[in-house]
Amino acid sequence: MEFIDPALLAYCEAHTSPEDPLLQKITRETQAKVLMPRMLSGHLQGKTLELFAKMIRAQSILEIGTYTGYSGICLARGLSKGGKLTTLDINDELEPMVRGFFEESGLAHQIDYRLGNAREIIPTLSGPFDLVFIDADKYYYSEYFDLVIDKVSPGGIILADNVLWSGKVVQEEGKKVDKDTQALLDFNRKVQEDSRVENVLLPLRDGILMARKLD
Repeated sequence: MEFIDPALLAYCEAHTSPEDPLLQKITRETQAKVLMPRMLSGHLQGKTLELFAKMIRAQSILEIGTYTGYSGICLARGLSKGGKLTTLDINDELEPMVRGFFEESGLAHQIDYRLGNAREIIPTLSGPFDLVFIDADKYYYSEYFDLVIDKVSPGGIILADNVLWSGKVVQEEGKKVDKDTQALLDFNRKVQEDSRVENVLLPLRDGILMARKLD
């Protein structure tokens, strides 16, 4: 998932505002207790999400894919005063851990944590959202985009994680492509061709596609 020399990555992290004890705790407990800990956003990406939210003065954020709450806490820290984060996840086994972290963050009153199928929940949300972070089942990225685009404020931002998919999006021609890789190829092309947004694909961690909804 990393596309940068480890020494350069360490340098970048050393020159990024440090993780606080809670985020360090989430990282430790995720690595110790949860399957696929590489799904955690981590230090560099977490601070990036927080600063994006602050830069656009987000009042309302939607996160699709809570996992263990690291990215949600970073996004919630970036909210403007009185703002709200709605975060969706289908894994109820992680709920006690995640709610505990949200309580420790002191931001639980600003976080609406919902369990269930995001494709069923999103149509029930009214919005508008200033920022949407997509980090769930890659196969449904295009569907998530279609479900949220009309709920995003003009000038609002959609961020999609893992769009480089460990480099699989640039596999040699002729190699067999798995369904998730194909879904991400389709999603990246879909956003690139959508006249409702302007976009940039950032080679941060496993790739973040940022699309700004045109005014």
